[in-house]
Amino acid sequence: MAVLTEEVGEVARIMARTYGDQSAKEGERLDLADELADVLWVLVAIANQTGVNLTEAFRNNIEKKSVRDSRRHLENPKLKSNNE
Repeated sequence: MAVLTEEVGEVARIMARTYGDQSAKEGERLDLADELADVLWVLVAIANQTGVNLTEAFRNNIEKKSVRDSRRHLENPKLKSNNE
Protein backbone atom coordinates (compact mmCIF):
# COMPACT_ATOMS: atom_id res chain seq x y z
CA MET A 1 0.00 0.00 0.00
CA ALA A 2 2.85 2.37 0.71
CA VAL A 3 4.25 1.82 -2.78
CA LEU A 4 0.82 2.33 -4.34
CA THR A 5 0.35 5.54 -2.38
CA GLU A 6 3.75 6.77 -3.52
CA GLU A 7 2.96 6.03 -7.17
CA VAL A 8 -0.48 7.70 -6.96
CA GLY A 9 1.26 10.70 -5.40
CA GLU A 10 3.54 10.91 -8.43
CA VAL A 11 0.48 10.89 -10.70
CA ALA A 12 -1.09 13.64 -8.56
CA ARG A 13 2.10 15.73 -8.81
CA ILE A 14 2.07 15.50 -12.61
CA MET A 15 -1.66 16.30 -12.78
CA ALA A 16 -1.17 19.34 -10.53
CA ARG A 17 1.70 20.63 -12.62
CA THR A 18 0.14 19.86 -16.00
CA TYR A 19 -3.52 20.72 -15.39
CA GLY A 20 -3.51 22.58 -12.09
CA ASP A 21 -1.98 25.70 -10.66
CA GLN A 22 1.46 24.29 -9.87
CA SER A 23 4.39 24.90 -12.18
CA ALA A 24 6.90 22.24 -13.11
CA LYS A 25 10.41 22.65 -11.77
CA GLU A 26 13.20 23.10 -14.27
CA GLY A 27 14.22 19.72 -15.66
CA GLU A 28 11.36 17.92 -13.89
CA ARG A 29 10.13 14.88 -15.81
CA LEU A 30 6.35 14.90 -16.29
CA ASP A 31 5.62 11.53 -17.89
CA LEU A 32 2.00 10.81 -16.99
CA ALA A 33 1.85 7.61 -19.06
CA ASP A 34 4.86 6.16 -17.25
CA GLU A 35 3.48 7.03 -13.82
CA LEU A 36 0.03 5.60 -14.65
CA ALA A 37 1.78 2.42 -15.79
CA ASP A 38 3.59 2.32 -12.44
CA VAL A 39 0.24 2.54 -10.62
CA LEU A 40 -1.16 -0.25 -12.78
CA TRP A 41 1.93 -2.39 -12.14
CA VAL A 42 1.55 -2.02 -8.37
CA LEU A 43 -2.20 -2.77 -8.54
CA VAL A 44 -1.51 -5.94 -10.51
CA ALA A 45 1.16 -6.96 -8.00
CA ILE A 46 -1.26 -6.42 -5.09
CA ALA A 47 -3.92 -8.47 -6.89
CA ASN A 48 -1.44 -11.28 -7.53
CA GLN A 49 -0.20 -11.26 -3.92
CA THR A 50 -3.73 -11.40 -2.53
CA GLY A 51 -5.21 -13.90 -4.98
CA VAL A 52 -7.56 -11.43 -6.67
CA ASN A 53 -8.43 -12.24 -10.27
CA LEU A 54 -8.14 -8.69 -11.53
CA THR A 55 -9.51 -9.51 -14.99
CA GLU A 56 -12.67 -10.99 -13.49
CA ALA A 57 -12.99 -8.19 -10.94
CA PHE A 58 -12.64 -5.54 -13.64
CA ARG A 59 -15.16 -7.27 -15.88
CA ASN A 60 -17.66 -7.44 -12.99
CA ASN A 61 -17.02 -3.80 -12.15
CA ILE A 62 -17.68 -2.66 -15.72
CA GLU A 63 -20.92 -4.64 -15.77
CA LYS A 64 -22.01 -3.20 -12.41
CA LYS A 65 -21.28 0.37 -13.46
CA SER A 66 -22.84 -0.09 -16.89
CA VAL A 67 -26.14 -1.10 -15.28
CA ARG A 68 -26.00 1.30 -12.34
CA ASP A 69 -24.83 4.33 -14.30
CA SER A 70 -26.45 3.72 -17.69
CA ARG A 71 -28.56 6.88 -17.43
CA ARG A 72 -26.66 8.71 -14.70
CA HIS A 73 -25.28 11.54 -16.80
CA LEU A 74 -28.29 11.74 -19.09
CA GLU A 75 -30.47 12.58 -16.10
CA ASN A 76 -28.09 15.10 -14.56
CA PRO A 77 -29.56 18.60 -15.09
CA LYS A 78 -26.11 20.16 -14.81
CA LEU A 79 -25.00 18.27 -17.91
CA LYS A 80 -28.07 18.81 -20.09
CA SER A 81 -27.50 21.04 -23.07
CA ASN A 82 -29.57 24.15 -23.66
CA ASN A 83 -30.72 22.71 -27.00
CA GLU A 84 -33.14 20.24 -25.44
